[in-house]
Amino acid sequence: MPTILFQDSQLLAINKPPAMPAQADKTGDPSLLEWAEKQCRQSLHPVHRLDRPASGVLLLAKTKAAMTHLQRQFQQQTVEKTYLAVVAALPPEQEATLVHYLQKNSGKNRAIAQPGEHPGADRAELHYRVLGSSERYHLLLIRLITGRHHQIRAQLSAIGSPIKGDVKYGARRGNPDRSIHLHAWRLSFEHPGSGERMQLEAPLPEGDSVWQAMQAFL
Repeated sequence: MPTILFQDSQLLAINKPPAMPAQADKTGDPSLLEWAEKQCRQSLHPVHRLDRPASGVLLLAKTKAAMTHLQRQFQQQTVEKTYLAVVAALPPEQEATLVHYLQKNSGKNRAIAQPGEHPGADRAELHYRVLGSSERYHLLLIRLITGRHHQIRAQLSAIGSPIKGDVKYGARRGNPDRSIHLHAWRLSFEHPGSGERMQLEAPLPEGDSVWQAMQAFL
């Protein structure tokens, strides 16, 4: 189930469970937005995206003014976005900045990461660091610098380290619930009302043995 991380008159921050859609989609499955609106008993405004298979911090605005203020921060890249990812294949370097150019394939709902510029592609940049390794898996800390469609998934796949469960991007097998081991762990932004800098942190998904094993590296 989702859990509320923060709430006031301007915004609502929720820890989204893996495999739950952030907004209603063609499956008709219950969405996080629907759940949140029932909890708050009011209409809410999505601020940013979080892929259905992933988990972690998701912001919803309670007013259109707050939505505009928050979305502007995402566009200006002043929001600090920190993710955790579990991979089976260790990246070639312990720490690195990745720059690719992403071409979105809307028909297949995926992005192709290429090393050089080409027409219609968006520049994508992230920084990762290996936090620790178990016998089978490795935990990466990722600072997302740009915010492109499926960016982390495509870029890690491009270096030979697809996220656990992410068969769309090269993982050998999927997770039973169709989730992937990608978690929006921390989000730092300016409060749309007070202007105060806030940092929210979403606990790792409960009941997942792999995530719980990775907890030791945080």
